[in-house]
Amino acid sequence: MLEPDRFRFGIEHEYGIIDAEGRWRDFTNATFEEYTRVIDALPLIASDAQTLRTGDLGIKAKRWYIEGFERFSDTGEYLRTIPKGFEIRTPICASLDAAVDTLIADFARWQTAAAPYGYHAARCSLNPLQTEYVCDPPLNDWEIVDRATPEEQTAHIHMLTYGPDVSFSHPDCDLDACYDIACKLTYYSPWIVPFSFTSPFYGGSLWGGYSRRTYYRTGPRPSVLMFTDRTDRIIPSFPTLMDTARIPAEAGRIEFKAFDCPRQLDAFRALGALLLGVVLDDSLNGRATVPHAATHRLAAEYAFDDPDIREGAATVLAAARAALPLGWARELDPLDDMLAQRRTPAHDMIRIYRETGDILSAIA
Repeated sequence: MLEPDRFRFGIEHEYGIIDAEGRWRDFTNATFEEYTRVIDALPLIASDAQTLRTGDLGIKAKRWYIEGFERFSDTGEYLRTIPKGFEIRTPICASLDAAVDTLIADFARWQTAAAPYGYHAARCSLNPLQTEYVCDPPLNDWEIVDRATPEEQTAHIHMLTYGPDVSFSHPDCDLDACYDIACKLTYYSPWIVPFSFTSPFYGGSLWGGYSRRTYYRTGPRPSVLMFTDRTDRIIPSFPTLMDTARIPAEAGRIEFKAFDCPRQLDAFRALGALLLGVVLDDSLNGRATVPHAATHRLAAEYAFDDPDIREGAATVLAAARAALPLGWARELDPLDDMLAQRRTPAHDMIRIYRETGDILSAIA
């Protein structure tokens, strides 16, 4: 039995931007250079390099960085990054509360740095206006070869989506145990993610469901990614479930990637507790190496109004609550309320849009 208090957590949170004129900013009207002004005003914390990967280009040298699509010449020379928004990464923290508190504090730092330029974060999980990202110019031969993994081959999807990665690890969790956890979370992902839904808009209007992001991405892209330094034990899949640790601290790390962006950062306490409860549970027997796209799409369209999604979510939530220590279990109370009312965060966004007729008011 893994001890709950020995888990370590990290959160990566990406988000789009609304500017001072009330305009949505994305790859059509924002530049890497203007966003760099914000990053330049934020500190470089040397100790972060122990648990956060900086990347070959140095774009991710800080906790805060510009998320986007990197372009290269036909000889592999870096040319530019087309921005989609910002991302904040916490270092690995000793508890879920510490990770959430760190994220909230670092988001406040970003707000201070972004304020002079009129930027504020949008709380949504999908570009509400654009319906596709097309590489212009098309990828050259070098870029096509370089983008070898399933995720890199579907990078055009990530240019339209915004979402968090909630990661965790445990010192006593060996490779086989990590793989089992990753398969378990992949299987139960369709009944976990509705508690986070925040993408009811598509192409400048209501989509008709509650998470166009989930409908769009889950299947082609993973729900869960786990890292190992045992390259001889990697089991290939499409999308990827197991990947090579890029820095020593990544070995044994499990990332849940299927949540929508929560409208309030404090919601990570309940969402993280739900993941931990599913990990600790010994009654849920489902396992999958790739996410079930059709069930995710059912959840994305109907959320808790669908009886199968509602029943599955109730089963997962009850199992998580039973497996968690009492203090942790209390964090699940807001999720119980959502399920009882058959509501997701997207419901409030839809209500605001119907009252105002303005998408940006609903996502601000």
